[in-house]
Amino acid sequence: MKEDWSALRELLLPPVSEGGQRGRRLERALREAMRDGRLPAGTRLPGTRDLGAQLGLARGTVAAAYTQLRAEGYLTARPGSGTRVADSVAAPVPAAEPDPSPPEWRFRLTPGLPSLAEFPRRAWLRAVATAAERLPDAALGYPDAAGLPQLRAELAAYLGRVRALAAGAEDLVVTHGTFDALGMVAGSLVAAGHRSIAIEDPSGTDQAELLRDRGLETVPVPVDGHGLRVDDLARTGCRAVIVTPAHQYPTGVALSAERRRELIAWARERDGLIVEDDYDAEYRYDRPAAAALQNMDPGRVVYVGSVSKTLAPAVRLGWLAAPAALRPDLVRRKWLASRGCGVFEQAGFAELLRGGGYDRHLRRTRLVYRRRRDALVEAVARHLPEAALQGLDAGLHLLLVLPEGGDDAAVARAAARSQIRVSPLSDYLHAREAPPALVLGFAGLTPARIDAAIASLAESVAQAA
Repeated sequence: MKEDWSALRELLLPPVSEGGQRGRRLERALREAMRDGRLPAGTRLPGTRDLGAQLGLARGTVAAAYTQLRAEGYLTARPGSGTRVADSVAAPVPAAEPDPSPPEWRFRLTPGLPSLAEFPRRAWLRAVATAAERLPDAALGYPDAAGLPQLRAELAAYLGRVRALAAGAEDLVVTHGTFDALGMVAGSLVAAGHRSIAIEDPSGTDQAELLRDRGLETVPVPVDGHGLRVDDLARTGCRAVIVTPAHQYPTGVALSAERRRELIAWARERDGLIVEDDYDAEYRYDRPAAAALQNMDPGRVVYVGSVSKTLAPAVRLGWLAAPAALRPDLVRRKWLASRGCGVFEQAGFAELLRGGGYDRHLRRTRLVYRRRRDALVEAVARHLPEAALQGLDAGLHLLLVLPEGGDDAAVARAAARSQIRVSPLSDYLHAREAPPALVLGFAGLTPARIDAAIASLAESVAQAA
């Protein structure tokens, strides 16, 4: 009797059929399904001929994917037993969470992560290996706290080219990511006499917690359809503010040109400092990217970026460009906190930038994420036509505004009971009220799974009504 592999076909066909290099896509789709538990340990896979027929692939293409995954330890093959998912492969254990969430999620629609399956493993390994071979012995001691000189040079060239950043290698400090940078800046602000800092409302509560932990009172300033309300900022008495002008987290709006001019004028009038978190700046779908705010007044803006949304959070690398007066203190704080960042990671990323691998990765993933963004828009129109979408033209998340009178927290709880993870906008509010909405991340799901997720989410919205 011929076995029914239709469930596996439904799992693998969407990601395999999305473009060229279908063998590589099959390999990646199988690896991702084994990692997240959709193909549990011990699962028997079809023979190469059967799977090839299901997916429209040559038998040799499937065999090559199986061979690679066996070499990596994901699959085992024994005579009479066929090809199976290795016993050593298990779904990752979720990190400890403050909410009583179910241990398994059918769909994760939370923001803050790229598609981890899209990480360019081979390009990264080649870059790190090449860079390691070129490093002199002297480079293996404690690094320059400001960052590896060759990485800062490559970053300055890259950021000047793609973000119009007005900064040279001497203006940059390499960090372990955005939070590392914000912690350093907060320490410098406190040492300079600041006691408060303005933050966007809504914005991440963990960011506010970090700033308070460093000794700063956080003062929420409302965000509207044009970004941060600078007139409200002027009434706070703060002389420092953190903004996400490229794609506001979490509403998705961009800081308008008029608000950008107002914000720079505010900093000049108040002898203030703007911390620009260039969140989601690399992904643009329907409009060209605006230049970094830092370009308008490098002496008033600390520019902060990282690879957490472009490569993966596991690569603990970021950067900041600081005004000349601040940079020595920031470098000192970096040295005292962590003695700088890892040399091999820095050298590998410098090689990825130098060889064009980072640009190629961004071009490729920009297409992947655009298809997923479009699939989410279509799924919402199909399953939740009464809802509205905001922040569509950029980034890896958007805002789903629920019908008037809805309760976003109740929808999130109903969704969790159906093993769908979503983030209510109310979790990001500090002092203001806002319409009920959900912050939906779409980077980690294929178009087919996005449609299924939104169909299930529509049921949760109906249950919470």
